[in-house]
Amino acid sequence: MESRGTKRGAEKIEEAEPWNKLLPASSLPTDPALYVGPFPFYRRPSELGCFSLDAQRQYHGDARALRYYCPPPTNGQSPNFDLRDGYPDRYRPRDEEVQERLDHLLCWVLEHRGRLEGGPGWLAGAIVTWRGHLTKLLTTPYERQEGWQLAASRFQGTLYLSEVETPAARVQRLTRPPVLQELMYMGYKFEQYMCADKPGGSTDPSGEVNTNVAFCSVLRSRLGNHPLLFSGEVDCIDPQAPTTQPPTCYVELKTSKEMHSPGQRKSFYRRKLLKWWAQSFLPGVPNVVAGFRNPEGFVCSLKTFRTMEMFEYVRARLPLLLGAWQPSHSV
Repeated sequence: MESRGTKRGAEKIEEAEPWNKLLPASSLPTDPALYVGPFPFYRRPSELGCFSLDAQRQYHGDARALRYYCPPPTNGQSPNFDLRDGYPDRYRPRDEEVQERLDHLLCWVLEHRGRLEGGPGWLAGAIVTWRGHLTKLLTTPYERQEGWQLAASRFQGTLYLSEVETPAARVQRLTRPPVLQELMYMGYKFEQYMCADKPGGSTDPSGEVNTNVAFCSVLRSRLGNHPLLFSGEVDCIDPQAPTTQPPTCYVELKTSKEMHSPGQRKSFYRRKLLKWWAQSFLPGVPNVVAGFRNPEGFVCSLKTFRTMEMFEYVRARLPLLLGAWQPSHSV
């Protein structure tokens, strides 16, 4: 994030400290026992607006990149989606060397700042960040493998949180094995099979998978006494949802390998379902549709997980998942 701007009612330019002069990073303990307690107040998120990123990763303050949920007919047959189709010939991944920080979200904030500062002027006391950063915070008590580092910049009363790539994360990214790169592709390919460009349209899995393209929702919420303004990428909107009011009409799409053993189920419900829950709970997305793939990369079944019922899957599997995650444990 480029923390730079003009003070209201003044000509003086206020500059934040450069990234290489930030204060030493503080750390948080991750023992879940430290965070036992009642679930904190979290205001139901409301959508303030949206923006899109095109095939060249350029910002547009509209919904041009929004896609529409278009599941296959439920006739009892396997979807048989080939998630390897088009890899790597029709794959255009985003350049991960480009550190975007909060740039695209700040474009939206600048476009709408006048409206945000109207009334009580709550933006001056808000926290502005990405949904993904909040997800990492929320799941920290149960994360034993991936560390993180966030940079916090306070500007005109607003606290901006942006992730800083750790040395370990950079090494992991640069040495990512081909099998993991292909798995990342499969997740985007699944979206191609499940989404249409317009309501009532048809899916087109023959096209290019371009991960530069994104539709992002901008949401307002509150955690305890802390106002939040955050943005997250949305996979698609369900035209048949009971309400057309975002974010309750949005759908999250995920893939996972088929589960055949108790160990595989334990790993899924302890780790993967936790991240799915956090990622969807924060923006208020009610449903996650998962495609379960076989070793050959074909989707054999689809299952819808209701976000607010995910922990019930964990509770129902005790004591197998004894010590597993609980929604009220958050940093």
